[in-house]
Amino acid sequence: MNNESVKKPKTGVARLLEISMEQKPLLILGVVLSVISTLLQFAPFIAVYFIVAELLKNASTPELIDYVFIKQWGIYALLFLIGAILTLYVGNMCSHIAAFRILYNMRVSLSRHLAKLPLGYFNRQSTGAIKKNLELSVEKIENFIAHHIPDLVGAIIMPLIMFVAMFVLDWRLALVSMIPIILAYCFQLHVFYSKSAKIKVKRWLDSQERMNAEAVEYVRGMPAVKVFGLTVRNFLRFNNSIADYREVTLEITKTYKHPYTAFFVLLTSLLSFIVPVAIFLLSGQPGNQALALVIMVFLVMAPGISVPVLKLMYLGGNLRYVTDGAERIDMIYAQEPITEPVAPRIPENYSVRFDNVCFSYDDKDAATRTEALKDVSFVAGEGEITALVGPSGSGKSTIANLIPRFWDVGRGSISIGGVDVRQMGTENLMNTVSFVFQDVHLFYDTIEENIRMGNSAAGRNEVIAAAKAACCHEFIERLPQGYQTRIGEGGTYLSGGEAQRVSIARAILKNAPILVLDEATAFADPENEVKIQQGLISLIQNKTVIVIAHRLTTIREADKIVVIDKGRIVETGRHDDLLLHEGLYKHMWEAHIDAGAWELVSEDARKGAQIQ
Repeated sequence: MNNESVKKPKTGVARLLEISMEQKPLLILGVVLSVISTLLQFAPFIAVYFIVAELLKNASTPELIDYVFIKQWGIYALLFLIGAILTLYVGNMCSHIAAFRILYNMRVSLSRHLAKLPLGYFNRQSTGAIKKNLELSVEKIENFIAHHIPDLVGAIIMPLIMFVAMFVLDWRLALVSMIPIILAYCFQLHVFYSKSAKIKVKRWLDSQERMNAEAVEYVRGMPAVKVFGLTVRNFLRFNNSIADYREVTLEITKTYKHPYTAFFVLLTSLLSFIVPVAIFLLSGQPGNQALALVIMVFLVMAPGISVPVLKLMYLGGNLRYVTDGAERIDMIYAQEPITEPVAPRIPENYSVRFDNVCFSYDDKDAATRTEALKDVSFVAGEGEITALVGPSGSGKSTIANLIPRFWDVGRGSISIGGVDVRQMGTENLMNTVSFVFQDVHLFYDTIEENIRMGNSAAGRNEVIAAAKAACCHEFIERLPQGYQTRIGEGGTYLSGGEAQRVSIARAILKNAPILVLDEATAFADPENEVKIQQGLISLIQNKTVIVIAHRLTTIREADKIVVIDKGRIVETGRHDDLLLHEGLYKHMWEAHIDAGAWELVSEDARKGAQIQ
């Protein structure tokens, strides 16, 4: 048994400091400069002390005042102040550079980690929640590194120096100055860091995340919003998330308003505590110039304590939001990625084999399990076309998604050329399998770059050749900037058929030996369907093709048709052979033929036809 204790992951401020240490030299330099700046900021108070001392010493004989001495200390104060500003500027630059480097590395790291996660994670998490973590949560950490750390150093050191100086000058007045600060922090610690406050803050952040997620869905559904004349109140989840966010925010505001008011009033009322005590002390020693000098310095310094102490409170309050952001980021890192093989293997050929594959969709949050495939076994031969058909929800898309390991099988195995896909390196597997989805996603980039995603090393001539093979070169050339036309926001929107042909060009350029087609012509108009079919002919040559078929007429010549129902294979064969049996495929075929003869006519026209 291993006696070594398992190292627990760090949380809270310790985790934030661990992240910050990625740029340790720059961060330490920034902190050192912040300390120097804080010390230099205290120098003007020393100058004030000597200037006031000189004035009080010669108050009865002004002609004896050493104005050169006063001028020198005034110059010293100015120089120290300039030095404080310069060191603070350089220190902030160091901390900002460190923060932006960490910010960049964290976003790249998060993006890479997300790309390795199974699709099940993205089904459980909303786009808005992931977007919030990639943007806002990371930004909070940047704010901590760039601002909180140097500010925290200054906010701690400056009051300490001032209180040390105060106790050296007069311990009685120093104690009186501490009373309102201690009372103020008692209010803050009692309310801001109580268990109920932590719960409320977490509720507030969770409600903010839900609202962001629902906002993304609302914007995506904008066509339906406009068509049906809906408002935000018709989208109950979005409307409820906004209302919940409002209620939680108001609740937190009500909880904090009185303690914060008391905190702020106490911190800004130091003079109200010092002046009565100072008057009492002076009344007993009316001619004591030294005491008068000390009181003058206290009256100058006391308001200056409020600024760093208020900043400390502000930083302490924000720290909870920053640590929560770090926890949410670590929750993403805690998700297990698809495992990589220790010794990746290369397939001997490009046949695809399913052996007794079982698979279930697990929802860990809801503690549910949906069985999608049960003992699925078939072979898609190399260079052959294998069609998957079946009712909606039968498991066709699940089979296709398991091939490139979007998920891993629960039981059984999937192999390519005799090699289990789990024993193939992810990069090699992705280069081996290419997809043409029914729902096409084109990125907010030029058409050329969208096609080049199939092969980042391809030259412009290769991109054009792929576009010609996919029958999309002509319409691309007619666009305002041709291949440099941007798609999406701020650019051009393509029709469904045009976007589908661009995705086929992307797959042609990739030229992977295994191709999975999620019925690319399902929603195309007749003209685009012909163009897409012409592009597919170029794409499927000499490849292992697996087709998810919705229109049965498109797979009549398939080498093998696999019929799936409720996650099981119920029939396998060629089109003509399957029609000889009274099975599911024959019923689907007859329904498909009947649907082809369906016409949309009014009731009056139907009755007229019956009379004739």
